[in-house]
This record gives sequence, C-alpha cells and structure tokens, in this order.
Amino acid sequence: RMKLTASAQIKHTARIVDLDRVRGQHLVRIYEEARVEAHKDLIKYRHNPLFIAGLMLYWGEGDKISKGGVRLTNTDPELIRLYVVFLERVCRVPRSKIRAGILIYPDLDPETCEKYWSTRSGVSRDRFVKTIAIPGRHKTRRLLHGVCIITVSSTYFKAKMIEWLRIFPQELMKKPYYENIKNERI
Repeated sequence: RMKLTASAQIKHTARIVDLDRVRGQHLVRIYEEARVEAHKDLIKYRHNPLFIAGLMLYWGEGDKISKGGVRLTNTDPELIRLYVVFLERVCRVPRSKIRAGILIYPDLDPETCEKYWSTRSGVSRDRFVKTIAIPGRHKTRRLLHGVCIITVSSTYFKAKMIEWLRIFPQELMKKPYYENIKNERI
C-alpha cells in the first residue's frame, strides 16, 4: 500500500509540473495577444479624447503593480465616473465586470456612502464589494463619502493597459502624432 501511494504521488507530482508548464506557455501566448491587441487599439483610439483621458487617469491614479486587476482609486466622483465611462465605451468592459469598493471612516454610514458612490459613478450597488472602515489620519481633514475604488479583475485587460501605458506616452511626444490629428477624424 505504501509503495502504491508513493508511486501515485510521484506520478501526480509529475503531472502537476507538466500542467503548470503548459499553463505557463498558454498564459504567455494570451498576454502576447493582449499586447498585440493593445497596439491595434492604440491606432484606432489614439486621437479619441475619452481614450486619452481614461488612460491618463489610470496612469496617474491606477494600480500598476498588481497582476490580476485594473484598479483605480480616487475621491473625486467626476473622475471616477469618467473612468467608468472610459471602461464601458472605449474598453468595452461589460458593466457586470466592473466592481466598486469604498474605504470610509468608522463614523460614516456605509449605506449612505455606497448610495452616493453608486449614483455618482454609475456602478450599480449590487456591484459593490464590502465597504472597509479605516482610521483617519487627520481629525480636521475629512472625506465625507470616503474613497472609491473601481476594479476590473482581468489579467488580459491588465496586460493591455500596461502596454498602452508603455507605448502611448512615446506616441504623444512624436511630432507626427500632432500632424495626424488634423488629418484623422475621431
């Protein structure tokens, strides 16, 4: 019985190692597809003001470190709403994939803050994750409705965003970019 168990364990370990290798190769292909798609999208949207605004918002306020999610955090409801519109209209992210979260002070009402951010962001309340209460640093400087976090959980989309951030600033600084603006329609 012990010999059978040891033999099975060796076989299963080898199978898992093989599966991990194949999965890794598959992910490399998928992320390369995302980068290629990002280049195609950049050609299509490079003069679109909503694309430029959304990308710059993410560049300034978004999470560029984590691998799995495209996350933007801010206290300005108009900025949050613009970013959600960018996700929906330009990036074609379905509403069902957009989630929101809130960081609030312990003395704020989570229901009131969720309602506020839902109304302002355009993200329905059923797409909100658990609200987190955090202690404030300043007793006088307070956020009345907390901080809103917009998240899309997609490593594929994250690869596209990072590629856009890598190539678009260089595109903006080239002289032909500005010469093409008058020749192309948005």
